[in-house]
This record gives sequence, C-alpha cells and structure tokens, in this order.
Amino acid sequence: MTTTLYSGGLVFDGTGPLLKDHAVLVEGDTIKDVAPVEKYADYQGTKVDTTGATLMPGIADCHVHLVYRGEADPSGSVEKASPAEITLRVLENAQTSLEAGITAVRDCGGRNYLEFPVRDACNSGRFLGPNIMASGKMICMTGGHGNRSGRIADGCDEVIKAVREQVHAGSDLVKIMATGGVMTPGVDPEDAHYSAEEMAAGVHEAKRFHRSSASHAQGAEGIMNAVKAGITSIEHGIFMDQECLDEMLERGTYLVPTLSAVKNIIKNKDMGIASYIVEKALRVYDRHRESFTMFYKAGGKIAMGTDAGTPFNIHGDNAMELAFMVDCGMSPLDSLKSATSVAHACMQYDNRGQLKKGFKADMLIVNGNPEEDIYMVAKPENHRSVIKNGKKVNFPS
Repeated sequence: MTTTLYSGGLVFDGTGPLLKDHAVLVEGDTIKDVAPVEKYADYQGTKVDTTGATLMPGIADCHVHLVYRGEADPSGSVEKASPAEITLRVLENAQTSLEAGITAVRDCGGRNYLEFPVRDACNSGRFLGPNIMASGKMICMTGGHGNRSGRIADGCDEVIKAVREQVHAGSDLVKIMATGGVMTPGVDPEDAHYSAEEMAAGVHEAKRFHRSSASHAQGAEGIMNAVKAGITSIEHGIFMDQECLDEMLERGTYLVPTLSAVKNIIKNKDMGIASYIVEKALRVYDRHRESFTMFYKAGGKIAMGTDAGTPFNIHGDNAMELAFMVDCGMSPLDSLKSATSVAHACMQYDNRGQLKKGFKADMLIVNGNPEEDIYMVAKPENHRSVIKNGKKVNFPS
C-alpha cells in the first residue's frame, strides 16, 4: 500500500503542544506513525514538505445546517426551493466546507431528510465531502423555536414518538429544542420550552437506540432541563448560570458555543435580516460571550460549532470560530483542541480528530504556527492543503 511522509514543519496532534522535528507517516487512508523525523532519514517513498507550516488534524464543526446558505432569510430561501435544489445545496455546502479544512460536520437540523442521501454519499466515498452526522428534523414544541421546519411534539409520549421517527428515518443524533431562540419570531431565548419530563423522555429514548443528542438551549432553565436529562451537548448556552455550569462539569456535557451565529447577524444587521432577529441578537451578544468565558475558565468541554447556514454565517468560513473563541479568552492551543480532538469526541468519532497511529488521515496543512497566530487556521487563504482519508482534496475550479 502506498505511503506518504509529511515532514519539515510543526505537527499538532490534536491533544498536546505543537511538536518540532516530527514526521507523520500515512499509509492509504490511515496514519501509520507519528515519530521524530530522524526515524525516517532513509525513507524513499512519497514525501510532502511542510517546512514553514503546521500539519494538524482536519477541523470538525459540531453544529451546521447544510440546507441553508447564509442568506438574510435562510428559511424563506429553502421554502421557495425544490427538493432537488435543496439537495444540491447540501452537497455544495458540504464540499465547500471540506475545501476550507472542515473534514467533519454535524448537521443539527435539515429539511425533510434531504440531507441524508448527501451524508451517505459523502461518508461512503461516492462523493468527495466531509464526514457528516445528521440529526434529521429538530424536535420542538407547538409554536417553539424551529417549528417552521421541525417535528412538532407535545407531551412525553409525543416526544418519544418524534425521537423514534428520527431514528427510523436514519438520524445519527437527536436534536431537541429546549428553549426559545433568536431566529424564530415570537419566542424568547430565555424561555424554557420543553419541561424537564419531556426532555428526559426524549433523551432517554435517543440513548435507548444508541443515539447521541444535542439541545438548542439558551435560557438557564432549559439548559438545566437538558443537562439533567443527559444530553450529549448544549448548543449555544447563552444564559448559562453557575448552577448549569456545575451540572455540566459534573456530567461531562459538551458546550457547542456557536459564537459565529450571533456575531455574523450583528455584523450584517443592515443587510436585510428581519428586525426581530437583529433585536434578539443584540440583546444576547454580551451574555453569550460571558457564558462561553465562564465555562472555559471552569475547564468545561468545548467543542467547536458555528451554526453555519444562519444569516451571513457562510459555509467555508467555519474556522473563523476559532478566532472568535480566542477573542473571548480561550488560548489558541485550546481552540485548536476544541476544533479537532474535542469536537470529534463530541461527535463520537473515535478514530478521527487526532494525528495518532490508527486514526484516519483527515489532515490540514496551514502556513506558520497557529498557536502564535490563530488566523493561520481561521482563514482558509492561509491553508496549504486539505487531506481527506489520506488523499489531497482537489476540487476542479
């Protein structure tokens, strides 16, 4: 089997400090060895020179919406599109993400399962794309956040039925809406939507069928309901309080902060975004940053996620989330971990997200040292190449 040796520059293995004078040997689609470069002084196979650059694992984005393209009104755009057009958008967005170094994504809410065939095609290698996990339809209460496209369910029995429907349709995880949100009219992000009992019923049913779970949860009461139910990850976590934080730390719950979502709405507030969305984004912005910082300082598990597809939150710009996290006080090294080993662990990929023997060779080569300048990763123009399953990604221009 063909081997390739990557050497010359720095190596970030996804978990520790950047390594000098190390080489990574790839055999087929798998990492065969990570070792001091002198071990391969007599290597005669294919070589890739990474001098002046850093070799690192590919990035995982734990919260995207592949059916949306970052329009001012993403839902409205999808509602006007045919199923065929929506499916093409999913593939296009997935491939754009891969080209920008995003080798795995977790889709946290699509449209009528149209994203599932694209997921299957990318995961099987039929089409080139990132590894994709998909939740199917978001589960929400009557009138709740996401009700325009989600699976509406009220009461424990109906929530259980909704989870079973997602499992039957082929979901990889279950997404449950614990609170109101910014993007839905007439709801307050701080309000708990599902009761503690309804959340517990839904998460328990997901676990029963070996599915992980994610909860859109912004207000403190809803966050607590989801965490106590055993949710895998809290998405956004905007109004987290100390009680929520303590419970998340005790249970090992991941936070997927999606700083990009609110930040891009505010940055483009005069670009046709509905006024109610802008008003709520402005209201939550400072608190969102505070909750992220308090959770990070407490040592919580943070997995990178962007909410890509929401207004002006463009697929392919995902890695800017690392810069946003650093701006909120996270160290550059920890932001790199959050986007690689931690994010892949949140997605339950046990053989991706690290440069380690036996792991799949999903890799990114970036100029310079990203621990000194996080924009070497955050901006795709600073990327030299993306490697997926051991092969360089090269889409025709």
